[in-house]
Amino acid sequence: MPRATRLKPAMASALLLAFGACSNAAQATEYTMYRDPYCGCCERWAAHVHHGMNVQVIVKDSADMAAVKDDKAVPEELRSCHTMVVGGYVIEGHVPAADIQRLLKERPAGVRGLAVVGMPLGSPGMEMGGQTQPYQVIAFGKAGRSVFNIYN
Repeated sequence: MPRATRLKPAMASALLLAFGACSNAAQATEYTMYRDPYCGCCERWAAHVHHGMNVQVIVKDSADMAAVKDDKAVPEELRSCHTMVVGGYVIEGHVPAADIQRLLKERPAGVRGLAVVGMPLGSPGMEMGGQTQPYQVIAFGKAGRSVFNIYN
């Protein structure tokens, strides 16, 4: 079972500052991120996602992320390192904040969530000195799978 974790004071302060920056479609939405307690990219990705959004975030560490992903019905071939639940949707991996905001605004029928497979260089939280890899954001759910966005 996942356990709640305490963020380092500097990270917590940065997240709180970012949360209060502006109002948008995600206002007053609770974000719950599940992550391996030893993963560093998850905190960087969370800071990206919450930058400029007024949200409440709960970070839960889990030593058994496969069980979390099974519980949230993340297809095995779309899995990455962290899983977030927001507004009834599942966000898997390094999905850019703009795509999450678009999902919450549009609420497409038959979509359960968004995923970025793996940990592509240059995706949010995986910045490596300007190195990038192309990647896709995949929508998944009852409607099947489709490309939600492409990053080159």
